[in-house]
Amino acid sequence: MTKCLNIFVGFDQKEAIAYHAFSQSLIQNSSIPLSITPLAENTLNMYNENHLDGTNKFTYSRFLIPYLMNFKGFAVFADGDMTCLTDIRELYELFDEQFAIQVVKHDYKTKFKKKYFGQKNEDYPRKNWSSVIVWNCSHPKNKVLTPDFISNKEGSFLHRFSWLADNDIGELDKSWNWLAMEYPERNDVKIIHYTLGTPCFKEYEKTSLSKFWHDSFSELLEGYYKKLK
Repeated sequence: MTKCLNIFVGFDQKEAIAYHAFSQSLIQNSSIPLSITPLAENTLNMYNENHLDGTNKFTYSRFLIPYLMNFKGFAVFADGDMTCLTDIRELYELFDEQFAIQVVKHDYKTKFKKKYFGQKNEDYPRKNWSSVIVWNCSHPKNKVLTPDFISNKEGSFLHRFSWLADNDIGELDKSWNWLAMEYPERNDVKIIHYTLGTPCFKEYEKTSLSKFWHDSFSELLEGYYKKLK
């Protein structure tokens, strides 16, 4: 059994509450020790962000994870706009050294032209593949992922994992990155991804599968409110 599972979670101050609610859901369901690291822009002083696109502050920093792990071991990346409904140990047990990464290989066209803050929600190859990544940081092909390499590569190159061959990319079941509102409503998934908008935003407060996010948020606040009483 792992001594500690390294999980890097995307952090953007404009939806900081999403990071904390997701971390709560990971912790409360886990049966193994977790090391949860926020991928916060202000902490990544070794990296110069040269990209002019991206919908959040961790659009590109997720590709730094093998470097941050000293190119050793495994680590998981997840967007912050998620809720975990299961023991993350189940994902750890799927780690496979033959692959450089493992992802959910979504193949869909979006039902919505816009997402949170009115941003365009465009279709593109391998859309949302990079929102949950099992990184095999020791894999030789991931050693190209230095800060300079990442800051000078186009977004399409990085998010499509173009430094890898197709057979370097292992496949996870869709339940590990279930797209709320894009996919049918199901209660038996592992990780819900509120890719169009986290239920912390008013316009997404009561959308598909939002109940599970509110449950995690309530757990996060429970101790605080008990203290006030």
